[in-house]
Amino acid sequence: MKRVLDYLWPMIGLAAVVFSGWLLYNELKGISAGDVMASLAAIPAHRWALAVLSTLAAYAALAWYDRIALQHLGHKLGWGFISVVSFTTYALSHNIGASVFSGAVVRYRAYSTKGLTAGEIGVLVALCSFTFALGTIVLGGIVLVGEPQFVQRLVDVPVWLARLAGFGMLAFVALYVAGSLLGLKPLRIGKFQLFYPRPEIVMRQLIAAPVELLAAAGIIYFALPAEAGISFFETLGAFLASFSAALLSHAPGGLGVLEFVFLKAVPGVQPADVIAALLVFRLLYLLIPLAFACVAVLAFERSKLSEAVKQERTN
Repeated sequence: MKRVLDYLWPMIGLAAVVFSGWLLYNELKGISAGDVMASLAAIPAHRWALAVLSTLAAYAALAWYDRIALQHLGHKLGWGFISVVSFTTYALSHNIGASVFSGAVVRYRAYSTKGLTAGEIGVLVALCSFTFALGTIVLGGIVLVGEPQFVQRLVDVPVWLARLAGFGMLAFVALYVAGSLLGLKPLRIGKFQLFYPRPEIVMRQLIAAPVELLAAAGIIYFALPAEAGISFFETLGAFLASFSAALLSHAPGGLGVLEFVFLKAVPGVQPADVIAALLVFRLLYLLIPLAFACVAVLAFERSKLSEAVKQERTN
């Protein structure tokens, strides 16, 4: 079964890239590379700076995900180590695809050196993933309640149903908070116990996740022309839909999926401007972090190799 899964995820990702690439081609076949380059060149320096600041805020919030999970587990590690591990994890997993699995490998390699067991690292990975999902549910619920007609750009559903779905999402979050306040008993799986997060942990989740998603959406918003006539609220809705679709597709970096869904979500904006903004997002949020993450992994493995060699010599 494991060998089948080893081939299944890459095949799913490849199929998603090919299919979304075909859809994207049909959307963009009337746009030239020159149009996109002109849109990139038209981005003012101050909006580039705001996009960079948004990237830093997003990755700082992602590091907070790990810290929250470690606090839930009762482990105290330095912010510096957590930040490097989190940055490396997300930079690699966002680009590779199948983020839960690729992120688990990086975290296990790093946190196991600090005394965390495989079970604890599994809980940490799950809680970080749930924190992200929680933020998506919170902000997605707000978008659907506040502007339910937005969803009709992507799916043909009645406005009342979209708003009802939004209220349902927010109700789920309220139940999650209520469960924490009530102190529900831990879930037992054999000898393993999964404890419900304490109220202070839940409150931090409800801050960290929306901050990360708002900052990530801000990268695209600041890269779009100010005169495009798209609000931050609309950009946020388009980002939540496209980024979620990209993650679910398991396509490496959500290639093609992100662009196709985002274009469908903002039909009033010039496609060349949208593609230029998404290129900025990929550069700042995906590609540059990936380069730094590769350096961090090499440095970490080199240090561990040096420690092993020294230990061998002393023995």
